[in-house]
Amino acid sequence: MAESPVEPWERQSGESPQAFEAFAAYRDLGAARSVAKVAGELGKSRTLLFRWSRQYAWVMRAAAYDREQDRVFLAEQRQARRDVARRHAKIAQAVLGKAVARLQALDPRELSVSELLRYFQVAAEIERRAIGEEPSGAETSVGEQGTHVAALTDEERWARMDQLRRELERRLSEGMR
Repeated sequence: MAESPVEPWERQSGESPQAFEAFAAYRDLGAARSVAKVAGELGKSRTLLFRWSRQYAWVMRAAAYDREQDRVFLAEQRQARRDVARRHAKIAQAVLGKAVARLQALDPRELSVSELLRYFQVAAEIERRAIGEEPSGAETSVGEQGTHVAALTDEERWARMDQLRRELERRLSEGMR
């Protein structure tokens, strides 16, 4: 059976345990690594360590180790993001179930116009996100062609809210069937 290849940051063929110990100390110093620091740390001759560094390609091996550590770290980050997304999705499903049950119990006639408008805005935002549209931001735009509530007259605002109330009632009654 063939031996698996030795990674650059592992002990190399022909490398003595002492030379590898010195390399490992160099490798583990990170961005601040230097042969002189390792010599001081291990109490060894700088000349010897510079010779080992050249002979066993410490700079190249340490760079390969750094790249591998970065790759591992990024893979761990991706996995952590997936775990968080799964956990949040489960929580969202539970909360959504509770919210739907509560919404079905609401009598739309008991809600104020501003409450109806807010329910509609939130529902529309959720619907947009569900089909992949970008969030509309903190604007208070609702209605056809992105009409801004602030730009409407009081009469237009009341008419729009009445329209939204009817739409919400229709959707709620359809959802209860």
